Amino acid sequence: MSGYLNESHFLMVEEGFTTRDLLENLLGDLCQESDQQAFFVADLGDIVKKHLRFLKALPRVKPYFPVKCNGSEGVIRLLAELGAGFACANKAEITRVQGIGVPAERIFYSSPCKQVAHIRYAAARGVRLMAFDNEVELSKVARSHPRARMLLGITADSIPSAHPSMTFGTTLKSCRQLLEAAKEQAVEVVGISFHLGSRGLEPQAFTQAVAAAQLVFDMGTELGFRMRLLDVGGGFPGAEDSRAPLEEIAGVMNSALDLYFPEGCGVDVVARPGRYYVTSAFTLAVSITALEEIPMEQPGSDGRCDSGMCPPVSPSLSEPSPCSPAEEESCFSLQRPCPEQPWHSSSLRGPAGHGGDRIADGLRLPQLHVGDWLVFGNMGAYTITASSSLLSGCPQPQVTCAMSRVAWKAVQLFQGKPPQTEDDRESLCTPLSCGWEMAETLCVTPVFAPASII
Repeated sequence: MSGYLNESHFLMVEEGFTTRDLLENLLGDLCQESDQQAFFVADLGDIVKKHLRFLKALPRVKPYFPVKCNGSEGVIRLLAELGAGFACANKAEITRVQGIGVPAERIFYSSPCKQVAHIRYAAARGVRLMAFDNEVELSKVARSHPRARMLLGITADSIPSAHPSMTFGTTLKSCRQLLEAAKEQAVEVVGISFHLGSRGLEPQAFTQAVAAAQLVFDMGTELGFRMRLLDVGGGFPGAEDSRAPLEEIAGVMNSALDLYFPEGCGVDVVARPGRYYVTSAFTLAVSITALEEIPMEQPGSDGRCDSGMCPPVSPSLSEPSPCSPAEEESCFSLQRPCPEQPWHSSSLRGPAGHGGDRIADGLRLPQLHVGDWLVFGNMGAYTITASSSLLSGCPQPQVTCAMSRVAWKAVQLFQGKPPQTEDDRESLCTPLSCGWEMAETLCVTPVFAPASII
C-alpha cells in the first residue's frame, strides 16, 4: 500500500450493513444532539468500482482527477492510493493534494489562467506540468517557472459538434504562432490539451478534436519540440442513467486514439474524469429549518427557509398548491411511508443572501415540517471543493466516508498485495459498493430533487 489511505480515514461497512443504515444512524445522533447541519455520506467503494471500470474501458488513458470537482480528503486519499493523478486549478488545490504526500509529478496545474504567485508556488513545489492557450499566459510562465512543461490548450470552436460552453483554448490558426513564441522564450511544450465539456461527449466531436490535436503535434515536432502527451479532458458521465455509458464513449475514444495516436507512437494519453468518479458516490442530507406556505394565487412569492448550508445545494422550502394523486405516483417514491396527505408544488431555497440560493421550483412534495430531512442522491460533483468555504464564508458540510470490506480488499489487491484466502479471491467478483440503494428520484427538473424524506 502507498500509505495515502488507511482504515482510520473511513468507516468500514460490514456485510449486511449498508450506507443507508449509516445515514439513518447519523441522523439519529444529530436529532439527539439537536444539530441540524447538512452532511454528506460518501461510498468510497463506488469510486473504487468506477476506477477499475475506467482502467478496463480505457487501458491507454491515465486519469487525472480534477480537484475542483470534489476536494474532500477521503476522495483525494483514495484516488492517490489507486495511483491516479490530480488536475489542480490553483494553489489551494495543489496544497491540498501535496498535503497528503502526492508527488509533484502526479499533479497537472490545469488552469489556463493562473496567478503569477500561484505559478511561482507551483515552481517552488516542483509542479511542472501546466496548460496555456495565449501569449500572456506563456510569458507569465516563462518568467516565473522556466522549468515548466506546457500543454497547449486547443479550442473546439472549429469542431461543429463540440459543446458550445467551452471557453478556453486557442484556435488551430493560432497554434503555430503560440508554438513559435514558446520556442523564442525557451518554454518547453510537451503536448496538447482539449476539453469538450461535461454535458456529453459526442463521438464526432471527440474524433475531430483528436484529429486537430494530431495536426498541432506535427506543428510542434517541426519546431523541435518533443511532443509526447495528449490530454483529452473530461466529459465522462457520473450517473448510471446517462444517455451514453462509459463503455460506449470508450469505444469511440479508443478508435480515435488508435487512428491518430496509435500505440507505440511515443505519446502518453491522460484524461480528467471528475463527475464520473464522484457523482454517484455521494449522498447529501439537509434539514428544513424554516418554511412558508403560499396561497395558490401567489405562486411567485419568494418564501424561504434556510437549511444552514452553503449554495448551490442548500434546499429550503416554500409550498404553494396541492397536486393530484396521479402526480404523486409518477413523480416520487419515498424511502419511508408518510401519512396520507395532499402533495404540494414546492420550491427549495438555500441560505438567503447568496447568489445560488434558488435551488429548485415546481417539485411535488408532501407536507413538510421544520426538522424534516431531505436526502439527495448523486451529489458528489461540484458540491465540495478544496477552497469553497474560504471563498463563500460558509462552513463545509461534514463528509462521512464509508467503504465495504470487499472494496477495501480490492484496493489492497490493486496495489499488489495478493489475496490471502480463497474467500478473498472470490470476493473480488462481488459488488464493491456499500450496498447503497436509493429510492426513485423525482421525475422533475432541475436535478436538485430529494430522493427521500426522513
